[in-house]
Amino acid sequence: QVQLVESGGGLVQPGGSLRLSCAADGFPFKDYLMTWVRQAPGKGLEWVSSIALDGLATKYADFVKGRFTISRDNVKKTLSLQMDSLETEDTAVYYCAKTKSPYRSILKIPSVDDHDRGQGTQVTVSA
Repeated sequence: QVQLVESGGGLVQPGGSLRLSCAADGFPFKDYLMTWVRQAPGKGLEWVSSIALDGLATKYADFVKGRFTISRDNVKKTLSLQMDSLETEDTAVYYCAKTKSPYRSILKIPSVDDHDRGQGTQVTVSA
């Protein structure tokens, strides 16, 4: 059974930092492209960042580029998202996600609907 368990969310002031973590189990982690998606209040799911199977290639949405850093540890089966220079617009539930099928290339990232997600962790950026 696939398990994706996020942690690290919370309340932070604008300009602050948070580090999200995701513990994965129940599937061969190293064989899956991993992704962070988010859902702001009243809005749909939004792709944030993805990382290739070997962790050597990453991609980011324009609105987080230069502020967020995605990483993975294939031995510990964990996914992380370092979030710096947070803005109020970053307030959302953040989900760790895996593609539904293995060996997907970061050159063609599947849609958010083609991912399995965890339960999410709330990030609130507010003064």
